[in-house]
Order: sequence, then structure tokens, then C-alpha cells
Amino acid sequence: MTEPPFRDESDSTVVSIDVKAASAADFMPADAVTFQRIQQELLSAAQVLDGLAPAVTVFGSARSSPDSWEARAAGVLGGHLARAGIPVITGGGPGVMEAANRGAHEQGGVSVGLNIELPTEQQPNPYLTHVTSFRYFLTRKFMLTRYSMGFAVFPGGFGTADELFELLVLYNTERTERRPLVLMGTAFWRDVIDWVMDVQGGLGYIDPEDVGFLELTDDPDEAAELLIPASIGRST
Repeated sequence: MTEPPFRDESDSTVVSIDVKAASAADFMPADAVTFQRIQQELLSAAQVLDGLAPAVTVFGSARSSPDSWEARAAGVLGGHLARAGIPVITGGGPGVMEAANRGAHEQGGVSVGLNIELPTEQQPNPYLTHVTSFRYFLTRKFMLTRYSMGFAVFPGGFGTADELFELLVLYNTERTERRPLVLMGTAFWRDVIDWVMDVQGGLGYIDPEDVGFLELTDDPDEAAELLIPASIGRST
């Protein structure tokens, strides 16, 4: 089987890619198969998440050590959320994700991990009451936001930044209602937000209100107050 042809607009010829010579490990499925896999991932994840109470998703680095301030803070926040009866959703891996899941799990709460299959084979952390795995980042990111009423974003790398900016795009384009979004780590995030406001805003690429609703804090107790609806209240 060959991949769908690509058209070279410079000479209007059709260029086909022959995948017969590719090894089985390098073979990429036809688009129809990929779309079926995406659909199946969404359905499988929905079976895990449907029926849960509105959750809070915690984003952050998989590389944070257990004794880092962000891991400790994530654990405290996870505990606050669990005591309020709010499920905690993370990417299911180590670092900040594991800390938030552990905090929820130790308080007897619902602790959800949406794991991603990586070449380095990220394993789900051991503090999960609900878990599912994804091959595709797009399906995982959709599910990380679909079932949540708020978000806490701790320091992290490309993946964390991607998740944050995707939320900002969804809010800016009104593809979803704005929900509480708390950035944990003022020293880490302040320069990012200043750049967005001063450079992107200064050039007119965004409006100030596009990020004016963000909350920055270092205190997991304050984050809990911002994320837990007043109708529920926070248990001490």
C-alpha cells in the first residue's frame, strides 16, 4: 500500500511515496486507520471519565523531584481537592503529576491518570484510582480539559507550556467557557506572562483581557480557594 499522493504545485506532477521498502517498525498506517485509533482512544477514555464529578486538572513537569517545592505544593493541592470531593486529573506520570495524584489518593479521593505512550515508556504512577493510556497527544489533551472545571499549571517543559497555551487559545477563541486557571510558581511564570503582555500585547496580537484572568500564586492553599467553588468550600 502507498501513502496518499502529494501534489507538487511547481510542476503540477503527482509525487507518491512507496512505503513497501520501509521496515515494519517505520511503517505508518493509512489515515483511515489513524482516525479509527483516535476515535477508539476517545471512546475508551470516555468510559473511564464519564460519570465522575467535575474535576480539576493539574499540569506540571514529569521531571520534578519528590522533594521539590512544586511537588510538595501539588501534593497539598491534591489533598485539598480530594477532601472537597473534587476528582484530580493529571497526565498520570511522575513528578508533579504523581505528587498531585498521591495527595488526592491519600485523602481517599478520585485520582485520575491520563498516561501517554512515549518512546521512553512513561509508566502510570501508583496513586491512581482511574487510568487510561493514549498514543496520541491530541486525544489526551482533549480529555485532560474536557472533564475539568478548573486547572492548576505548575512549572514544566514543552508539554506543560503546550497545555497552558492551548487553554488560552480555547478561551480566546471562545471554543470553551473560561474556567479558573491558576499558575503555580510566580517566579517561573511571571516572565512568561510579562512577555505575552508586553510583546504579543504590545504588537497588538492579543488583547490584555486574553490573559488578565490568570491567577498566579505559590501557595497551594490559595490555589485551592481559587479552584474549589464557594458552594463546596475547602476542608482543612
